[in-house]
Amino acid sequence: MPETRSHPSRRFIFILPLLLLFPSCASLRSNAFRSTDRLPQASDSVTGAGQLAVSSVRATGLAIVRQPATTIRTGLAVLWHRPREIVAGNIPLEELAPVVQPAEIPGTPEFERLLDEKGLRPPQPGSLSWLVDGKSFFPELDRQIEKARASIDVQVFIYDNDDIAVRYSDKFKAKAEQVPIRVLFDDLGSTFAHGAAPETPGPPGFVPPVDIAFYLRENSHVRVRRSLNPWLVCDHTKLLVFDKQTAIMGGMNIGREYFSEWHDLMVKVEGPVVGSLGREFNRAWRKASIWGDFSIFHYPKAIAVPKPGPRDFPVRLLRTDAARGETDVMDAGLLAIHAARKRIWIENPYFAHDETARALEAAARRGVDVRVILPERGDSTIMDAGNMATARGLIQAGAKVYRYPRMTHMKVMVCDGWASVGSANLDTLSLRINRELNLAFSDATAIRSLESAVFQPDFRASRLVKLEETQAPGGALAETIADQL
Repeated sequence: MPETRSHPSRRFIFILPLLLLFPSCASLRSNAFRSTDRLPQASDSVTGAGQLAVSSVRATGLAIVRQPATTIRTGLAVLWHRPREIVAGNIPLEELAPVVQPAEIPGTPEFERLLDEKGLRPPQPGSLSWLVDGKSFFPELDRQIEKARASIDVQVFIYDNDDIAVRYSDKFKAKAEQVPIRVLFDDLGSTFAHGAAPETPGPPGFVPPVDIAFYLRENSHVRVRRSLNPWLVCDHTKLLVFDKQTAIMGGMNIGREYFSEWHDLMVKVEGPVVGSLGREFNRAWRKASIWGDFSIFHYPKAIAVPKPGPRDFPVRLLRTDAARGETDVMDAGLLAIHAARKRIWIENPYFAHDETARALEAAARRGVDVRVILPERGDSTIMDAGNMATARGLIQAGAKVYRYPRMTHMKVMVCDGWASVGSANLDTLSLRINRELNLAFSDATAIRSLESAVFQPDFRASRLVKLEETQAPGGALAETIADQL
């Protein structure tokens, strides 16, 4: 029998006070410092520090004024979930109360009814198309911008200030002469990104805008808002809605990394479920206004629901939102892992969530085909070390762990005949604290197309990790820290 996962990080429980000081959405982009042409694609250190200081003030002072209820609820969630994760990682609660495998198999109607019984949002009809990498997403974005006739709504975690971000800012500004355009981005997430250059050198003479919001608004009709960050918690959602008829969501932001450097996935969504995605954007947009939490008293306009199409199938929205007590992504994912009989395939850039790791180890020990794809080199040394610490326990349990040859930013999971895709990483932030948006479905044709578009080529491109590669001094500490970042 394979060894069970050990947890030597018990000795590090006393680092909790330091972990609580880390920004919830800080980007630890080591690639910024590897770039040989950093300044042309990023704000200089003085400008970046100034912008970060302003953003931090907005995250604390302005957020508590505009969003008092959200600030209180989010603060309580952070103060509960951060230490809880450290304790749970060192004293596995399921060892005290073992998880009983559900009788319902993922991908079956019975499993979908089980998710309904757990209080998750009911599925709605929709169809999904996969946009793998920037070479698929950005041309589709161009097409949607060109064909839009009524509205364009854009929400991202990072709206960068590099050449790609400026290019799309110019496109939005030009299109806004004809169509109303709203752009919403996370304040801290974008500010951190502005000081970190992609690896690709910038165009000769390119100077990044100091304030991308000002650049978007300057001499244009584009409406721009920032998602505030109470307790330094972020909105990690990526969601674009065109004419309230078509949506694109997933893992990509607006910037050079996503355009041409990283391996990533967006999903084009059509059908009635787009109506719910439009409402998700509208809620985030209202909350980012000067009225903040008080915008709940403003009754929103009804959104026309797109008509069902012949290729539609049930699609379920999954949210993480600490202020609303929503942990749908984690709840559905853990239930599917516990219930899986044949296979669990995962591709994710940041894997440090102890409860998910232990559930996968248990699945591997009971004979499930567990495979996990991680990046060969991510955008953070700490995250890479945390990934390898998690990989060690998985391999010891009998799972297969792969390393993709470049940065993979995909967040995809298939358990038997059920899948989840979207913005959520496998860490405490994405599963319990930050705002995240995933889609889940059990349609057999869509599952097969996801396998063909993502997993089959990525398994072929990746190399299998050996157990001895996961041995590193301080790996347990890195995993504990990574789960909190």
